[in-house]
Amino acid sequence: MGADRLLHLVRAPAAAPAGPLRGHPQPHSRVRLPATPAAGMRRVAVSCSGSGSGSGPADEEGMTYKGAGVDIDAGTELVRRIRKLAPGIGGFGGLYPHGDEYLVAGTDGVGTKLKLAFETGIHDTIGIDLVAMSVNDIVTSGAKPLFFLDYYATSKLDVDLAEKVIKGIVDGCQQSNCILLGGETAEMPDFYKEGEYDLSGFAVGAVKKDKVIDGKSIVEGDVLIGLPSSGVHSNGFSLARRVLDKSGLSLTDPLPRNDGVTTTVGEALMAPTVIYVKQVLDIISKGGVKGLAHITGGGFTDNIPRVFPKGLGAKIVTGSWQVLPVFEWLQQVGKIEDAEMLRTFNMGVGMVLVVSKDAADRILEESSPAYRIGEVIQGEGVQYV
Repeated sequence: MGADRLLHLVRAPAAAPAGPLRGHPQPHSRVRLPATPAAGMRRVAVSCSGSGSGSGPADEEGMTYKGAGVDIDAGTELVRRIRKLAPGIGGFGGLYPHGDEYLVAGTDGVGTKLKLAFETGIHDTIGIDLVAMSVNDIVTSGAKPLFFLDYYATSKLDVDLAEKVIKGIVDGCQQSNCILLGGETAEMPDFYKEGEYDLSGFAVGAVKKDKVIDGKSIVEGDVLIGLPSSGVHSNGFSLARRVLDKSGLSLTDPLPRNDGVTTTVGEALMAPTVIYVKQVLDIISKGGVKGLAHITGGGFTDNIPRVFPKGLGAKIVTGSWQVLPVFEWLQQVGKIEDAEMLRTFNMGVGMVLVVSKDAADRILEESSPAYRIGEVIQGEGVQYV
């Protein structure tokens, strides 16, 4: 492929030591919008990143993810078909046997959250989201992330902009104790709009075969514990952006229903995805964890059942955790049904642990803030009470 189409950049030497990288900013606790927003345009087993606009009566009856152009059921059907070609897929990470370990791999993007990055001019945290989506997946097997690679594609390479994005990726790697091993940068004239780019990422970790968490030991009565999210994370933005349009608010307006805390709509929506790696590995090391679910596209409804043995389901006690104001605002403005919210967004819980009854109280105490959100029951799927 010609040099005008493709640049291959190895951004870290293969022999670089594992562990945090040095000389880069510490993780962001909050993003800040520029005084003047940049000009620009206002994601189940397969993460859906549709950007369809959808319109019509659905808006009056209540907005839906499908109406915003993302069909989770279609994604599920694709996975069903792929399983015929490649049996064994469908977990949060792919396991490959290697000696006495499993290598665990995951890949993902950040969906249409990128559209908000273009409009707000916030590019230094979207890389955290990118790393989070993959490392949070592979840690559900108990794997420690080892390295990460990225793919950055754009119409015409803006070196300063790309550097901001990659700094965020390095920041995410620091937070998950892995290294940025390399990446690919593609210039694709006429394929992307000027000033826009696309991202994907690939993480590999490792876990001893006798330590892998696969959900096989989960039984009725086990406890579900939720770890809080920072906000919308990196899923559901096709719907969230439609709600924003309907609201008439700008990204620099204060977020309504925010309990007296001054946060703009842009800050709330662009809050970087929580990277749970260090916290989850610490919890796992003390015992009692039988399964983990990363709450991404598909929300509670589609993701939690993925870790259960056949014949078991979940009972979720709604109201047992703090629903963040951004979700309350999205639901109110979009007139979104509860079932739709719980299948589209994380609702304030980004990671769910399935733990034994004996370990539940200890884990809740040591992991604060954390919420007891339900239990494992006989049956299939998720029941909300």
